Amino acid sequence: MDYLFLKLIHILSATVLFGTGIGSAFYMFMANRRKDIAGIYFATRHVVIADWLFTTPSVIVQLVTGVALAHTLGLPLTEGWVFWSLILYFFAGACWVPVVWMQIKMRDMAKVALETNTALPDRYWRFDRRWIVLGALAFPAVVAVIGLMVMKP
Repeated sequence: MDYLFLKLIHILSATVLFGTGIGSAFYMFMANRRKDIAGIYFATRHVVIADWLFTTPSVIVQLVTGVALAHTLGLPLTEGWVFWSLILYFFAGACWVPVVWMQIKMRDMAKVALETNTALPDRYWRFDRRWIVLGALAFPAVVAVIGLMVMKP
């Protein structure tokens, strides 16, 4: 595959991954702070959809195109910045996978609370705290990966 085309796809998927991640996190975080169940359900429902439509494909495309670019340039995956990009990528992924599961559960809890006109259960708010912690760990890792991609130290 042409190097520049591969690089373009890699950059575009990084943009989609970062943009969808920060946008989804912002709207879900803000909805949870308002504690309006209808707003929370709207946000969680759409965050789950965004994860399937944008984040998941971008995560896959990032790995495939990143490895392909390294191969095209003759860089071993153990090369300093490539190696650390992969470590941080998998670290962010390890944070993201439970977040996806929690978001689905949070969406479902919000739907039940909205339909039954009841408060969100304590479990929802425990998930919210874990969701924030995992996001706070993953976000700087993603920023670092982008920095490594650009700087190639």
